[in-house]
Amino acid sequence: MSTTTLTDPRAVDGVRPTPRPAMATYARLDLRRQLRDRIGMFFVVGLPTFMFLVFGLGSDDPVGSGNVAMYVMISMAAYGAVTATTSVAGSAATEQVMGWGRQLGLTPMRPVAFVVAKAAVAMSVAAVPVVAIYAIGAATGARGDWSDWLLSGAVVWLGSALFAVYGLAVCLVFRGHNAAGIASGMIVVLAFLGNVFTPMSGFMLDLGRFTPLYGYVALARFPLTDGWLPVGGRDPLWLPVANVLAWTVIFGLVALWGVRRSRART
Repeated sequence: MSTTTLTDPRAVDGVRPTPRPAMATYARLDLRRQLRDRIGMFFVVGLPTFMFLVFGLGSDDPVGSGNVAMYVMISMAAYGAVTATTSVAGSAATEQVMGWGRQLGLTPMRPVAFVVAKAAVAMSVAAVPVVAIYAIGAATGARGDWSDWLLSGAVVWLGSALFAVYGLAVCLVFRGHNAAGIASGMIVVLAFLGNVFTPMSGFMLDLGRFTPLYGYVALARFPLTDGWLPVGGRDPLWLPVANVLAWTVIFGLVALWGVRRSRART
């Protein structure tokens, strides 16, 4: 009696291909598509740059080891990076509506690899507004120690990965044409609650400390302000770090659940 060995149809000589080439190819093509979207890139870079010029240009009052212009520059660069990563990850909504998630399920790329690829593409696009706003800030009077520039810039850029996963999570949960709009609209609300646009105090400040943008932006400002707030008081370093770590775990778990659900057969 003969027996038949069932193997993965994608395997060659019984060896399943590694997901790495698939992830790299997907990330490269997606990045190229995002950068070619000139209108989208204009709003990702143009809006936070305009806001910095309105609120930060010529503001030379001292803040921490620098001035108000640098404080606003960090805030707007962070907002630009978050807008970029959320927008890029929001493309997952269209992909899921078109059944792209199930198509990817036929490839060697696993759910974790898909999340990593999306986050990497979003971070690459986020570098554009960060570099642009920091360059404009340097040319228009933003002041701070060299370490303030390096550390805040690194936190702004690296921390944007959290909101790539956030955008992906929201889009995979809602799974509709409006998912990207919902994710972007929530970012505006979270920015106000997160003490990004205007200094908060009292109950709103206490509430804002539990929102995802608060920890991210507070951590980016920390090299400049050492945690001191414009309205008085100080946030210890552990507070924004704990905030970022907690929301990273939450968004990551939701995104992975959404990817698996999108690939499930109905």
